[in-house]
Amino acid sequence: MTFSRAGARSAVQRRIRESAQPLVGLSHRIHAHPELAFEEERASAWVADALSTAGFEVRHGCCGLPTAVRATVGSGPLHLGFCAEYDALPELGHACGHNVIAAAAVGAGIGVAELVDELGLTVTVLGTPAEEGGGGKVFMLDRGAFDGLDAAMMVHPAAVETTAMPGVATAQFDVSYRGRSAHAGMRPELGINAADALTIAQVAIGLLRQQTRGVDLVQGIVTEAGSAANVIPESSRGRWIVRSDTPEALAQLKQRVQRCFEAGALGTGAELTTWPLGPDYADLRPDAELLALYRANAEALGRTFPELPAGIAGAATDMGNVSHRIPTIHPMLGLDCHPAVNHQPEFTAACITPEADRAVLDGATAMAWTAVDLATTGAVGG
Repeated sequence: MTFSRAGARSAVQRRIRESAQPLVGLSHRIHAHPELAFEEERASAWVADALSTAGFEVRHGCCGLPTAVRATVGSGPLHLGFCAEYDALPELGHACGHNVIAAAAVGAGIGVAELVDELGLTVTVLGTPAEEGGGGKVFMLDRGAFDGLDAAMMVHPAAVETTAMPGVATAQFDVSYRGRSAHAGMRPELGINAADALTIAQVAIGLLRQQTRGVDLVQGIVTEAGSAANVIPESSRGRWIVRSDTPEALAQLKQRVQRCFEAGALGTGAELTTWPLGPDYADLRPDAELLALYRANAEALGRTFPELPAGIAGAATDMGNVSHRIPTIHPMLGLDCHPAVNHQPEFTAACITPEADRAVLDGATAMAWTAVDLATTGAVGG
């Protein structure tokens, strides 16, 4: 090798520091132009352009997904991937900090790009659309985007630093009932109340929660339930999310929740339709060896990992599905913004602060250093 491990790490850090302005600019630009799942046309193009400029061979619109990106450099035997997310949340914008994720992944790729021959690496940066419920990584995983990777990494902003988000298995779906409208005062007996069907289902779910485990969560919103008080609602709709600790437990919980919605149809005579919003997400299973390397590198940059309180419920990520196939890490970058947390408007604002800009560069460097460690030790977790 031309570089020692220390020399390679120094070169990586220097390259990322040299790229600090465009990387932070990329984060801010994505933040300023939020795009929803599978609509990330500008963000994916900006990610693809940045990687193309850095010498990556880029495929924009891969895996049958117009906003997916696969960019590769090098031809070494050790193949590592960095995942970039860039979709936003409805109304809240980048309240989950995907702008930081995208810029950090691009930065990690740029950091090691010039060393791939010396380190014996192939590096792929994957632009993965629609993490917020659409399951972009699941589609890309099933369509070969992760084939050949020995490990995959990404970082995610949060209120506090932690090595591994407690990622749970999750399913999201829409529900609708079709009834029959009627005058609510003159001839209510002619109607079939679709809103009542949804009410019965919600009551059944509320009672079901008494007989579920603490890790089993069912949450939902009503998106339609009639338009006038004197008209029996002929249609109602809702959006629901079901969470559990494993895919197997999730499948069982989904069946129980489905029966609650069937109760609404049975009780009112309304017709029930349910359909998934995307593929189910598996629980996140981070690789311990890979995570230990990342943590040591993050700590070397001055980042600290406080002890988290017990009982924090898990969130969902389609990176969980990746972790069931190949060694994977998904550490969280603390933005020192508590009590603001992910999916709040205050967190949207926190994702373009100086602390968030520092997280972009630290996350990129820690992942790139982890790639150097893997290349120079020959170890990949199992």
